[in-house]
Amino acid sequence: MSRLMQRALMKHWLALAVLLTLGACGGPEEPAKVAEPAAPEISKETVKVSLFSWPGYSFWFIAKEKNLVPELDLDIRVIEDPYESFGLMSAGQLDITSSTVEYGPIAVDKDVPVKLVAYTNPSYGTDKIILRPDIASPSELAGKKVAVLEGGLTQIFMGIWLEENGIAIDEVEFVNVIMDEAVGAMLSNDVAAGEFWEPFGSKVIAGMPGAQVMATSAEDKWIRTALLGDGMYMTSAFLNDRPEAAKLAMKAYFAAVDWWKANPEEGNKIIADAIQFSVDDVAMVIGADGEIYKGGIMVFDKQQAGRFMGLISGELPLGMSNGQIVEHWNTTNEWWVKFGQASDLHDWTEGVVTAPLAAVLSEAGLMTAAE
Repeated sequence: MSRLMQRALMKHWLALAVLLTLGACGGPEEPAKVAEPAAPEISKETVKVSLFSWPGYSFWFIAKEKNLVPELDLDIRVIEDPYESFGLMSAGQLDITSSTVEYGPIAVDKDVPVKLVAYTNPSYGTDKIILRPDIASPSELAGKKVAVLEGGLTQIFMGIWLEENGIAIDEVEFVNVIMDEAVGAMLSNDVAAGEFWEPFGSKVIAGMPGAQVMATSAEDKWIRTALLGDGMYMTSAFLNDRPEAAKLAMKAYFAAVDWWKANPEEGNKIIADAIQFSVDDVAMVIGADGEIYKGGIMVFDKQQAGRFMGLISGELPLGMSNGQIVEHWNTTNEWWVKFGQASDLHDWTEGVVTAPLAAVLSEAGLMTAAE
C-alpha cells in the first residue's frame, strides 16, 4: 500500500472516530442558559377568622379559594356559637369574626376587647317568627317557651314583636338555642314559637304543617330599620397592632363579595362546599344572581357598607339611610339594657371602629377629602 493511501485511510478513521465520539456525547456542547431570576415570594399576613355555618358569612371562603388578596393567608374556622368566637377573640386566639350585628354594645358594657368594623348585610326576608300550629294568636304565648339565641338579634326581634302584640317580654320563657337545636325544639313541640333564619325557617314549615309565619324581615318596617343583619368584628389588639392586616382582611372580604356578584353560580358552589349546605340552601339565603334578594339577605358591597357606616355619601336602597349604624346601635343598646345583657347605654363610637373600611374605600378612590 502506498504512503498516499495510508494517509487517506488514516484521515478516514480519524474522521469516523470524531463522529462516533460526538454522537456518544450528544453533539457539541450548547452554551449554558442563564436562569431567569425567580419571582420574589409575597410575604403573607396570617389572619384568623371565624364564622358559623351560614351563607351570609361565607364570602371569606371565596376570598381564600380565589386568593383575591395574595398578601393574606386566611385561617378560617367554623364555630357555631358566636359567643365562643367572642371568647376566643378576647383570649387572642382569633382576629376577626363574622356574626350578627348587635354584639357591639354588649362588648363595650362588659369591657370585651372586640369592635364592630362593618355592617355587611341586612336581612330581607330570611328571618321569620313562626308559631306552632296549635297557637292561634300571639296572646296565647303568655307563659310559654319561645326559641331564640339569647344575646342575639333573634331575641330583640322576638321582643319587639311580642311587645307590639301586647305580650311583655317577662311573660314568656326564652329558650337559648342555636338554629339546629331550635328546629328540633319546635318540631318536638318543646317550644311554642321561635325566630328562625333560612334555611331553618323553611325546615320548620316543611316539617310542621299548619305552622304560622307571623313576621318576616322582608316587611318594610323591618328592612327600613335594618335591625336584622350581619357585621364584621375585629379585636382591639388586631386593630391597634396590625392595622395593615386589618385593612387587607377588609379588602379580601369585599373583594369576595364583588367576585361573587360577578360569578354567583360558582360562588354559591364554593360556599356550599365550605359549609356543607346544598347549593339550593345557599341560594335561599343569598340568592342565585348576585342581586338584591327578597326572601333572603341583601349582600352589601364596600360602597353600601361605607354608606351604612356613614363613611361616604350616597343613598341606600330599601328605605335604609346613610349613617344608619348610629340608630342601629342605639336600638340594640336599649334592648340589651331591657334584657339585662347590658347595664348602661353607650355612645356608638365606643364600640365601632371604621378605620379598616375607610382605608379600603380610600384605596379604591371612593372617599373624598371631605369625607
